[in-house]
Amino acid sequence: MTVITVNTPQGRLSLEQRRTLAETLTDAVLVPEVGQFAPAARAGFQVHFVEREPDMMAIGGRLLADSGAVLDVMVIDVAVMDGDWRREVRAEVIERVLTALAEACGLPAPSPAWWVNFRVIDEGSWGSGGGALSILTLLGSGVFTEEKAKAIRTAMGA
Repeated sequence: MTVITVNTPQGRLSLEQRRTLAETLTDAVLVPEVGQFAPAARAGFQVHFVEREPDMMAIGGRLLADSGAVLDVMVIDVAVMDGDWRREVRAEVIERVLTALAEACGLPAPSPAWWVNFRVIDEGSWGSGGGALSILTLLGSGVFTEEKAKAIRTAMGA
């Protein structure tokens, strides 16, 4: 399970941009997580869009509503199950998320006021459907490459 939460000022993203991002942000994390593009794995991903009024966000100690400037602020939180999340894999996800955002927004590069937080939820600390989940039980689903499944088992000590 992966949850991507996109926090923006009210009205920053259009409906069409959110439609695009629902897919591209999912794939930005999915490919590094399972080792390949696997549409069947998309069911385990959620993207949440949270909009906040300008008086509910601040930069540099000043509310956006009081700044007088139009600031392109976003915070994207990526929460993933424990697995093969070496530093280079996390960096790849962050770069892919920022690229997907820039493309969906029609910008040549991500704004420096866009921040991505990457969080790994420890094994046994994520639940759904009445119980705790484990990445290890998902390895036989057919969406992970053999190489990625091996890397996850190694990282998990299994």
